[in-house]
Amino acid sequence: GAIRIFHFSRLASPANAMEAGSARGRRNRINREWGYGEVVDIAEAAVVRPASNKDAKRASAPAANANRGLTPLADISAPAWRALAGRAIEPNGYYLPDWELAVNATARGRTGASALGAWSDASKLIGLMPVISMWRAFKVPLPVLVSADPYGTLCTPLLDRDATEDAVAGILQQARQAGAHALMLRDTSLDGAAMKAFASVLRRDGLAPLVLQSHVRACLDASRDADEVLRDALGAKKLKELRRQRNRLAEHGAVDFEVART
Repeated sequence: GAIRIFHFSRLASPANAMEAGSARGRRNRINREWGYGEVVDIAEAAVVRPASNKDAKRASAPAANANRGLTPLADISAPAWRALAGRAIEPNGYYLPDWELAVNATARGRTGASALGAWSDASKLIGLMPVISMWRAFKVPLPVLVSADPYGTLCTPLLDRDATEDAVAGILQQARQAGAHALMLRDTSLDGAAMKAFASVLRRDGLAPLVLQSHVRACLDASRDADEVLRDALGAKKLKELRRQRNRLAEHGAVDFEVART
C-alpha cells in the first residue's frame, strides 16, 4: 500500500552552520509565521538560520514573477494547472485545480494557501506544490513551508513527467527565495516518483531528505465486484438513503461523476 509520511527536505546548505551559530544568544523579536529570532535554534543549527526581513518581503511577490517569493494559490492559472495535472509523473486527485481551488476558497481552516510553482517558460507550468507556513500547520515558529492540506489523504506535489527534476529544482528555489529553509511534504508516498525526484535533486546539492514519520496505509481489495463491496460496507438502508439524496440533488440540475485516478 501507499506510505503516508512526513518528509522533511532541508533547503539550506551546510555552509549556513556558521550563520546559525552566530545567531545564538541574540534575543530578537519573534515573528511566529517565519520563525525569526532565537527560536530557530530549536532546529538543527547546521541547516536552519533565521530568515531576514528581506526574505519575508519576498513572500508577497506578484504571480507574474515565478522566481520571487510566494504566490497565492488562487492566482495560479487554472488551464496551466490542469495541463500539468495531465502530465504529472505521479497524479494526485486532491491537487487537481477544481478540487483544491474549491477547498482553498471555502474549507474552514484550509483557505488562503500559497503556491510553490516551477515554470519552463512564461506559460508552461511544470511543478506545483500548495503550501502553508509551519506556524499555521503546527504552531511551530520556524521558517519552514508545509504541504497544504487538500481536505484529503494525499499531498503529492504535481511534477511534469518530462521535466521532473527541473520542476523540483524550481520549487526548492522558490521556497528559498520566499525565506524558507526547509520544506515538509505531508501524506506523500515514500517510494513514489515525486519523492525520488526530490531526493535526487537534494543529493546533487549534498543534502538528503529526512523521514519524520511513516506508516503503511490500508488498501482496498479491488478484485471484488464494486456493487458487492458497497453493499457489504454500507448496507441496504444506507445505499437507499444515498440514492434518495442523489435524486433530491438531481432536482437542482444534472448529477455527473468523474473519476480521478492516482
